[in-house]
Amino acid sequence: MIETFSFVNLTATSIYHTLITNKIVLTISLILFVMLSKFLLVKLINKKEKQNKRLKINMLGNAVTVFIFIGIFNIWAVEFQKFAISIAAFTVAIVIATKEFIQCFIGFVYITSSRPFRIGDWIQVGEDYGEVHSTDWAKLTLLEVDIDAYEYTGKTLYLPNSKLITSSIKNLNFLKRYAMHHFTITRDATVNPFVFLDELYAKAYEYCADFNDVAIRYNQIIESRLDVNIAGPDPKIQVATSEIGDTQVLFTIFCPTDRAMAIEQSITSDFMEFWFKQKGLTENNIEKINLG
Repeated sequence: MIETFSFVNLTATSIYHTLITNKIVLTISLILFVMLSKFLLVKLINKKEKQNKRLKINMLGNAVTVFIFIGIFNIWAVEFQKFAISIAAFTVAIVIATKEFIQCFIGFVYITSSRPFRIGDWIQVGEDYGEVHSTDWAKLTLLEVDIDAYEYTGKTLYLPNSKLITSSIKNLNFLKRYAMHHFTITRDATVNPFVFLDELYAKAYEYCADFNDVAIRYNQIIESRLDVNIAGPDPKIQVATSEIGDTQVLFTIFCPTDRAMAIEQSITSDFMEFWFKQKGLTENNIEKINLG
């Protein structure tokens, strides 16, 4: 009898220990106990309550669900915490490893939503200039443009979209047709350029005469789109001096992009002709003064 009692006591202790230590068994036992309790309570409500039975049964079902979730969370709290830490560490590792790809995708979303440029536009991204060839989720493809000569270099630039977030973007599309072309001629201070400045203006107007009407309309379109006043379309010439005292003549010509360099060369040729002519006259006058 004593041995039987000891065996039963040992078995009960073993079962109790298993229920306490084995979380799967404990979870199943909790669910069975709660569902059994719910079943009995529902029968009691159906038996004793005449009104609002559905409301009370519904409230009981919600309470049972909440109780089960709380119980399961308490049983597996340590495992949930370890799992959450593992997930967080894994997520951080994934984010660090794919940071550039994520930034590229965000950059793609940015240019798609804000549309700072379209295919075919001339743009500047940071220090890079080019015509937009294509875009995708990872990169922006540009046909590189020499912005000083307004012509293609023959090179293709592949810029990651992440650069579009960290760099300024300038839309230079109006430069494809007309450019506000600036150039400077520097000479020594032996000649006063104001003597032939009117002749330079006449030459500049002459080179711009055949497209002047179109330039005026295009200039007005740009001003209307940008809502600002820009120089042009009339040529502008300024005279200044450099840091070492040389004479500088600065030209601003609003002209078709494909003719900018040709007009610059023509004006430079005229300037040199006027400059050397005036230099010769100045030297002759000096010689006459010296001889006299």
